[in-house]
Amino acid sequence: MSMMNMSSQDKKTDSDPGHEEDHSSNTATEDNKQEAVICLGNNEVKSRAVVKYSAAPPPTSYALLQEKTDLKLPPANWLRENAHLGPAGTTVLGSSRKSKPFSSFGMAYDFIDCIGDDVDVVSDSENIKKLLKIPYSKSHVSMAVHRVGSTLLLDELDIQELFMRSSQTGDWTWLKEFYQRLIDQKWQRKKKSKEHWNEKAILSKFLYYSINSDGTAVPVPSDTDQAAEEGCGTAADGPSWPATFNSSTTDSEDSAIPKEEQVDTYTLGHVSSVPNEQNLPTLFNEGENSQGLRNDFVRNILWTFEDIHMLVGSNMPIFGGGRYPAVSLRLRDNNKPINVLTGIDYWLDNLMCNVPELVMCFHVNGIVQKYEMIKTEDIPDLENSTFSTRVVKDIAQNILSFLKSNCTKEGHTYWLFKASGSDIVKLYDLTTLCEEAAEEKCQNPFTLPVAVLLYKVASNMMLKKSQNRKNYGTIRTLLLNCAKLLDEERHPQIIASAHYMLAELFQLEDVSEDEGNGESLRGGGSEDSYSDEEEEEEDDDEDESCSYRTSSEPQDDSKAVAVIKSVWELSVPEKYKSTHQIRPNCAFPVSQDKEEKCRLVLSYVLKGLKAVDNSIKKESDLPAVDPSTPIPLKYEERSQNGAGDVEKEIALLLDRVGPCNKELKMPTRSGMLPGTWQHRIKLQLFLKASRAYYVLSDAASNLLKHGRALRYIKLALQCHDAYCSIGGCLHPQVLLFHCQCLSLCGDVQLMLAQNASNRAAYLEEYSYQTKEDQEILHCLHRESSCQAFSMATDLAPDPEYQLIVSSKCYEAAHDLLTSGVLKDLGQEQLGQVLKRLGNIRNEIGVFYMNQAAAMQAEKEGVRRSVSVAEQELWKKSFSCFEKGMRDFNMISDSINTALLLCNIGRLMRICAQAHCVVTSEQSRGEFSPEEALYYNKAIDYYQRALKSLGCRESHSAVWDSVNWELSTTYFTLATLLQDYAPLSRKAQEQIEREVTETMMKSLRYCDLHTESARQPLYQYRAATIHHRLASMYHSCYRNQVGDESVRKQHKALAEQHYSKAVRLFVSLSDAPCELLRTLLERVAFAEFTMAGQNSSAVKLKTLTGALEIMSETRHAFKLIHKELLEQQEKKLTAEDSDKPEELHEGSESSSSSELNTEEVVKLIGVFEPSFSFLLLQLIKLSTASKRKLSGKEEEQVKIYKNVYSCLLRAEKSVSLTQRVALFLELLDQLNPPTGSDEARSSS
Repeated sequence: MSMMNMSSQDKKTDSDPGHEEDHSSNTATEDNKQEAVICLGNNEVKSRAVVKYSAAPPPTSYALLQEKTDLKLPPANWLRENAHLGPAGTTVLGSSRKSKPFSSFGMAYDFIDCIGDDVDVVSDSENIKKLLKIPYSKSHVSMAVHRVGSTLLLDELDIQELFMRSSQTGDWTWLKEFYQRLIDQKWQRKKKSKEHWNEKAILSKFLYYSINSDGTAVPVPSDTDQAAEEGCGTAADGPSWPATFNSSTTDSEDSAIPKEEQVDTYTLGHVSSVPNEQNLPTLFNEGENSQGLRNDFVRNILWTFEDIHMLVGSNMPIFGGGRYPAVSLRLRDNNKPINVLTGIDYWLDNLMCNVPELVMCFHVNGIVQKYEMIKTEDIPDLENSTFSTRVVKDIAQNILSFLKSNCTKEGHTYWLFKASGSDIVKLYDLTTLCEEAAEEKCQNPFTLPVAVLLYKVASNMMLKKSQNRKNYGTIRTLLLNCAKLLDEERHPQIIASAHYMLAELFQLEDVSEDEGNGESLRGGGSEDSYSDEEEEEEDDDEDESCSYRTSSEPQDDSKAVAVIKSVWELSVPEKYKSTHQIRPNCAFPVSQDKEEKCRLVLSYVLKGLKAVDNSIKKESDLPAVDPSTPIPLKYEERSQNGAGDVEKEIALLLDRVGPCNKELKMPTRSGMLPGTWQHRIKLQLFLKASRAYYVLSDAASNLLKHGRALRYIKLALQCHDAYCSIGGCLHPQVLLFHCQCLSLCGDVQLMLAQNASNRAAYLEEYSYQTKEDQEILHCLHRESSCQAFSMATDLAPDPEYQLIVSSKCYEAAHDLLTSGVLKDLGQEQLGQVLKRLGNIRNEIGVFYMNQAAAMQAEKEGVRRSVSVAEQELWKKSFSCFEKGMRDFNMISDSINTALLLCNIGRLMRICAQAHCVVTSEQSRGEFSPEEALYYNKAIDYYQRALKSLGCRESHSAVWDSVNWELSTTYFTLATLLQDYAPLSRKAQEQIEREVTETMMKSLRYCDLHTESARQPLYQYRAATIHHRLASMYHSCYRNQVGDESVRKQHKALAEQHYSKAVRLFVSLSDAPCELLRTLLERVAFAEFTMAGQNSSAVKLKTLTGALEIMSETRHAFKLIHKELLEQQEKKLTAEDSDKPEELHEGSESSSSSELNTEEVVKLIGVFEPSFSFLLLQLIKLSTASKRKLSGKEEEQVKIYKNVYSCLLRAEKSVSLTQRVALFLELLDQLNPPTGSDEARSSS
């Protein structure tokens, strides 16, 4: 038989009565000290005990009485107060049936951290022993069972005592009748015999002798000493049901809470207190409790027996010192052998208190005979009291499984009953029986204590929610069941507080984080029955399918929830297999959907507000309202000077939310007094509702439901208005949240302005109201008119007004964030608001700029001057852009600054276009100085935008956009200078020089090498620039008279630019007409050059070069021919289709992006005579030559003649496609295509 290695340190105690033992130790043998394993043969039982509270100092040694000591003679101090046994020395602790010194509710209140998940059972050690001895004992068992989370609370329920105490009030008549039908009438409580009381007296005298060996009396302490002693016992003293409790956190707890959660914890400290006037009923005997608890042996122990965790109360006397550091002391009559029940009693007491040895004092008729030391692990093998520890373990596990599987409903009172001499154990649901007795509705006196405990456990978990998010589901179920148990009229504060905490469970401040967090409410769901407060009535079918039934119900008792048909079933291993996951199918589902979460929060807020409003005695001066009547959310039609209205009303935003409001001293609009619990809870409920509506608005905005988003943010601001109406100085965190609301309101108004075409749908969304929203609005109107933010949340028909409102919301948020209170707290939010401010000012600037452009488009082609209205729009737009740039500069946002500079550049171009000169003939006049001024300003702003970006890598998309606009501006300026040259003010040469410089600057910003969507556009623009420059130099060459060197320079530049233009046009597959035009101009340039030449050989060389250029038109004609064939194919398809009209419309709509046949016809009209002229001149010069032609030259002349002949005989009336095909055939004859030409044409 193995030995138990224990020492005095195994039983942890402390002289401080309020001390909760630490589970850590600095010694190396901590594991040995914490856990004791008892081995009996092949049986092994694991037991571990940790003292949570003890009123005793370290154990003192007991006095070893001399043999023949007569215990019938009283010691000198008997019946007097003793330092160890307390003031009632006659009470032998744990021996009196009436004495119940440990209430499970009292222990639960004292050690609230253990309740819910950590502990399976809370009870007095006597109740635990009684349950574990059920198979061995014929005595009756009557216990009340309550469930809190996964913890069971067990208390002895003395029915006879209960009936005697309630006979005067008439309560519990339903239970009396039920009990009389259920129980054999012959069973009555037996009176104690004289021998029994003699044994009690001998035991009491024995304890006093053991403590005071000299037998002398101990002086009674003075009043002050007694008062001090009583003060030391307050932790475990007092009635079984605490009258009040307060969950406010201590300083150390506050310091451990993150800053961002301190507001909620502060709130919780206020709302989680129960009013002092709420008197909780006392169901258990208090007289002996208050006496029996004042002794040194009282302790609360966290006992782990196998896998069962129990919080037990024990008052067993423990002594120590010398060779025996911790022993229990027992007195036995030597003539009466120890039976099994006594052996189990001693064994369990020693296990619970972690005592390794038992000292037994034997006596005969009160005369001490001897002492015997027995090790705890030897107790099960004592003669006449042998029992199996494994069987006791099986009994414990089966009883716990039975209770956990059937006591499933939190808030219900279950009654575990076994009649004296019976083998049947029954479990009844007293709450259900009480509800069935209609005349005694709500008369269960357990209801309020259970509800308060549920609330207290939930409140304790809430204070630690940041460290243990998995308990959210448990907390929610505790609070729902608490609210279900209580009457709203009698306990409005607990109900309001419970609903506030239910709402507070949903962390709306960071919903995205909750969605990504695996530890959702579903993961931490409780194991109880209620899924939601709406599901208050449960079907019987659901109970039967979800709860664990142990056996079929007996025919003679249909009221029992469950029955153990024989107590010996409890000895069978795993007979009642437990499920620590009770009723898994009934765990309530919690959606991760934002809107559903917020709707749950709002439902709890509404119930909390109703509870508060119903508790306010003074009626409001407001007329009675019908909650079913919706409160209209109307919008106002704004006048033309909407901006002025906004300027007047914007002050309301800041006046209402200023941080320096004075503390309220007068009653609120509803008659509520500041500083009361109603005032504190209503403040937090308003704030929570505001947060919920804010999240709903944000979610609706993300779904592009902007009308719904505006309705929700309106409700959020109305909640905030009511909060401000009843609140004093606003907390900085509340001000920060209000800034978020204003910012979101600005976002929604901006979206509405940008999507004005859907206004009808948005108005329908905005006008809709749920019944819940209506009721919350009515609650708000009890405290405030809720009109302070109506200007910001109206659905206006004017986009300009909406943009201004959006801007003013951002400005109000900015002003709050830059105020003294939030100057240091809101830096991150300030950056976001500044970004929004810059963006809205950009939007307003663009709005005015587009209006100016539209006004200008209306006057296009009409001779007009710049109107005053246009100039005002330019000024407004420019002012908005400048303010936006300042905002972005404050947050060093170079990208958005560049975009605003780009928009200012566009505004300058619009101003330039407005200054276009129109002559009296309604034609375009010369390029004016005003146009040049504004175009140059636009160029300056675009260059500043590029400088702001620094390099393309900073933001390639914005860089490319600005780069393109800058190139376009240069190109437009050069084109206007070239096409509408201001010859009245400048010389031709100066204009040509400016055009060249400007074109080259535009060309410099054409990014031809970076692959992007704009690369073809850059290539086309570069080709066009080269073509225009070539045409200009061509014109200069033709018109230049005088300086030959200048003419040669112009000729070389024209050739260079024509060559580059052709190469770029060839790389584009969608510009055949431009390529053909450039080649024809180049041929004309060669023809003009030939006309000035005198030598035939030089002319022949020039013509040959011109014909080679003409041959290059083959690529352009191939592209043209291909597109013409595609057009014919589409036309044939349209004719064969069953729906020719639709396809015809489609072909017309797509023709704009297809080949311009009119342009092709014009170019062919230039190509044919030019081609004929070249061939004719070549033939003439070749045949007129005096030298003899070589064979190759003769062959070439024949080809020229043949091509020329075909060209002359060609029918002019054939289709365009056939004519293009003929040109391709003739060009192929002149110069058969090479492989590279084929590849280029195919590409």
